[in-house]
Amino acid sequence: MDPNPVQKMDSSSTEINSFGISTPENPNSMVGSPSGSSSSVSPSSTTLSRYENQKRRDWNTFGQYLRNHRPPLSLSRCSGAHVLEFLRYLDQFGKTKVHTQLCPFFGHPNPPAPCPCPLRQAWGSLDALIGRLRAAYEENGGKPETNPFGARAVRLYLREVRDFQSKARGISYEKKKRKRSPQQQQPSPPPNPI
Repeated sequence: MDPNPVQKMDSSSTEINSFGISTPENPNSMVGSPSGSSSSVSPSSTTLSRYENQKRRDWNTFGQYLRNHRPPLSLSRCSGAHVLEFLRYLDQFGKTKVHTQLCPFFGHPNPPAPCPCPLRQAWGSLDALIGRLRAAYEENGGKPETNPFGARAVRLYLREVRDFQSKARGISYEKKKRKRSPQQQQPSPPPNPI
């Protein structure tokens, strides 16, 4: 028995995930414990959030990728390098124009004409995907310290993609500043001089 199980997938129905890949859909497909027992939830009794549905579809897509890998991989043998390979594989389904350094539109957010530069997955999509897969891995019995989606190589790759796409597309990926609550914005009154 594999200590880090990948979900079982039902091939009776399929759906297209956010990356344009057809994946089997089965809401009860995630394995809930290392022992292999399924924590099935009746789809009629529990409505999953949009995030949970996307996380399940992403987990199924990654599981399908592992099974189709040559040679097939088990989740317990999956490393950060395999996650990077998966992210590069997803680029072929991307819809974001990323200009090369030789392109005359490199750094232009709204190029005036078409160019032959490749379509890639947007950094924000990859970043969100890794976040969902990281959570799904741990929900399915994986230990945080062995989570391949949290590997240093994956974080560095995402940072490189972000920086390059920012330059190539002429847009900024600055972190959004969190709004402070009204209580925090009000300065404390000065002390009364006596």
